Amino acid sequence: MAEPVGPFHVLRAGTGRFLCYCGPDGAVYVTDAMEVWAGELGDCPALGCRCSPEEHGAMLRAGLGHGAAALSLGPGSATLRLPEEPRCPALALAQLPAAEARNQLRALVFGMAGCIESLERRLEAVETLASSCSPEKNAARSQQLFLPDPSSRKSKASGSALPAKRKVPGESLINPGFKSKKAPSGVNFEDS
Repeated sequence: MAEPVGPFHVLRAGTGRFLCYCGPDGAVYVTDAMEVWAGELGDCPALGCRCSPEEHGAMLRAGLGHGAAALSLGPGSATLRLPEEPRCPALALAQLPAAEARNQLRALVFGMAGCIESLERRLEAVETLASSCSPEKNAARSQQLFLPDPSSRKSKASGSALPAKRKVPGESLINPGFKSKKAPSGVNFEDS
């Protein structure tokens, strides 16, 4: 059995949860980790689909991606529907025999383990690159995560109609706009 090709999507049917994924051969698989149902995208014209298998596969992946696919189970079969897409209403899935289902589940588990291992290696590489930067840069970056975005401040300031006010000599810092009536004298230390 060939290893699965992602993406992987979780579907709900009744009280159960099912994992839906595509195989490298263009087949669509649905499993509840005990049983496996499979369907070929080339079989879709038999159910009244008015599009090519490639287009049907793209619509099915898109529907699965945003949670628009519905699974209905029957005795020995299942149907994967895209209620939002009237041109490609359903894909028939047949239940695999126990031996074939076991091989498919084995391929699924080891395929997902390979994906996890690959993601962990990529994460380690990113962490290594991040730690290889100087500590000053790391500290500055971590502080920038918590600071507000300076570009948003600039865009707000540039959008205002009022120009920035300049301090006029003699104007009070505590009460702006109020001008002192006396000239500032300061403190004279020599008088005492």
